[in-house]
Amino acid sequence: MPPQVLDAMADAARSFVELDELQRLAGERLAELTRNEAACVSSGAAAGLVLATAACVAGGDPAAIARLPDVEGLKDEVIVHRTHRNGYDHAVRQVGVRLVEIGCAEGTSLADLEAAFSARTAAVFWFQGAMCTPGDLPLRDVIGAAHARGVPVVVDAAAQLPPVENLWRFTRELGADLAVFSGGKDLRGPQCSGLVVGRRDLVRACVLNGNPNHSIGRPMKVGKEEIAGLVAAVDRYVHLDHAAREAWCEDVVAHWNESLCRLPGITAVRDFPNEAGQPLPWTLVTVDPSAPVGRDEIVRRLDEGEPCVKVAPWRSSGIHLNPMTLEPGEEGVVLARIIEAASGSA
Repeated sequence: MPPQVLDAMADAARSFVELDELQRLAGERLAELTRNEAACVSSGAAAGLVLATAACVAGGDPAAIARLPDVEGLKDEVIVHRTHRNGYDHAVRQVGVRLVEIGCAEGTSLADLEAAFSARTAAVFWFQGAMCTPGDLPLRDVIGAAHARGVPVVVDAAAQLPPVENLWRFTRELGADLAVFSGGKDLRGPQCSGLVVGRRDLVRACVLNGNPNHSIGRPMKVGKEEIAGLVAAVDRYVHLDHAAREAWCEDVVAHWNESLCRLPGITAVRDFPNEAGQPLPWTLVTVDPSAPVGRDEIVRRLDEGEPCVKVAPWRSSGIHLNPMTLEPGEEGVVLARIIEAASGSA
């Protein structure tokens, strides 16, 4: 985490605060920074999905909030693309709702979505990222159909930064009712924090369904340190020179590629976008069977060496290297370790 985030967390740790008031004031500042109607802080993006679902099901009704995940008599169905099903939808399901799948691997049509709506539909969830496919019904069309029936749309955008514009694109430009981001990852805020932005009434319902209230979100406590740290992180992020950061990543990838291609049996090329669909380059290293050291052995040496370097194996012969989480200067350490690991004498 950057110094200003750590400083904000340490400063918060030195004080007693009224959590409701801190959440309200932090939300006002986060909404201003992200150009949204409202915002709140959760204990991670997955917790944000729980709160968003609870907000769509129970709203701000104290009686309904108190009995979740008992959803009897409440709207208890959430529509989702079948191709978007992933481990994180457990956060949606734990509120007590039933997921109604639409479409298939070959594609999803507007008719599929229309047929899924019912009087019990509480929300439509859209999981943005690697699970999206070319055959998905476009998000704008999903939002249009849902809003025609008064149904809110929630976007899981946990890893969808950069670009910074996504902080307001899903909600202000495309019209989603809520969007949920990880407070860690590229925001570089507290790892156990999440950011929920969007419609004022639904964000308020997220807060009422979360701690310190006795609700389904009570165990998902976000402390004053995480709230203060995330405000500092978002403030930093929206004021970053993102063009300069992208240029640095391009330079790192170009240098890696040029250097690694000199090794016997190794080819390295620029790949884009990265694994989360973020618009930053990364390097794809391919290890030929003729190379002195095989791909799996290179990965093992990187993992067990000093310093340990974690890489992403790709298929049977590839390795992905991502510069976006490195501090300036660390790219040279990574390159040196790979050259050492790929050499027959390592």
